[in-house]
Amino acid sequence: MADTGARLLVVDDNKVNRLLLMRSLELQGHRVASAENGRVALEMLKREPFDLMLLDMEMPEMDGFQVMEQLVRDLQLRDLPVIVTSSIEGVASIVRCIELGAEDYLHKPVNPVLLKARINASLEKKRLRDQQKELVRRFATSEVAQDLQQSGFALGGRRVQGTVMFSDIRGFTPLAEAQPPEETIELLNTYYTLMFDAITGQGGVVNQMIGDGLMAIFGAPLPLPQPSLSAVRAALDMIEMIELFNVERTAAQKAPIHIGIGIASGEMIAGYTGTQQRATYTCIGDTVNLAARLESHTKVVQRPILIDGDTRAALPASAQFEALGPLQLKGKSRALEVFSVACAQKL
Repeated sequence: MADTGARLLVVDDNKVNRLLLMRSLELQGHRVASAENGRVALEMLKREPFDLMLLDMEMPEMDGFQVMEQLVRDLQLRDLPVIVTSSIEGVASIVRCIELGAEDYLHKPVNPVLLKARINASLEKKRLRDQQKELVRRFATSEVAQDLQQSGFALGGRRVQGTVMFSDIRGFTPLAEAQPPEETIELLNTYYTLMFDAITGQGGVVNQMIGDGLMAIFGAPLPLPQPSLSAVRAALDMIEMIELFNVERTAAQKAPIHIGIGIASGEMIAGYTGTQQRATYTCIGDTVNLAARLESHTKVVQRPILIDGDTRAALPASAQFEALGPLQLKGKSRALEVFSVACAQKL
């Protein structure tokens, strides 16, 4: 990272110190900006990205300790590498800086060779942290990534009130058998692109993809004001996108696809399940089982969207639906009120 040059911020109230340190860092190939105190530094950090900050401790308006305390509380800035450069003596000051997250504490006047080594080591550690974050973002949703950043990882769950959605493609197996595997993969990638857009656009989190099916959560890990309404809106968007997609498939002389969606609302346990080595964010409970049963039952009643009574109760009075009466769903001990949502509507 040092070879290509990093974006560094030098914070020191002594102008001569700032200029000399900036010149030294620029000669190493870095792009360097400066701030004369902690307040200005924080304003700059919030405006533009930096790879590392070199921070003096004794400054007017806001000293180095106050800057680091602010960084610790800021989710966007707390992972920024900080190397303290200070003339303050004493183990207590060094310990406090390290406890606040400083990568290192170098006494002034700073040895340039040592400073270069510390900067390169800190930038390499940041590169590895950034790679780790990117992997989390790639294999988890932004909401799950934010939950991990705020709460950390721990197996287990918590009770939440939310809504669960299951969806899959109707007749997918014979469709896949009738075309080359490459076309099937392309179809699935397109399908998931459209479905993800509809679901995340309404605040949902897709937490499972199994073949042509998916599971989504509304209201966890981040709360939603109206998870049931958000889920139904997402389902309507999904149906609309599939209809538009089918226009293109028909024009290409390909068979249209159809999906079934089941939605249920209520209490569930949401959290991380698995092992310390491999885990996933999911939710469990009767609400989850009911949503899966409703999705499966769309094949029986030939309706694209089925919802339970709790989801129906949370929809506005203007919602158009069809009451299918108490139905005995597979695996359920008693009949449940089930409703079909009219697709040609906006909620």
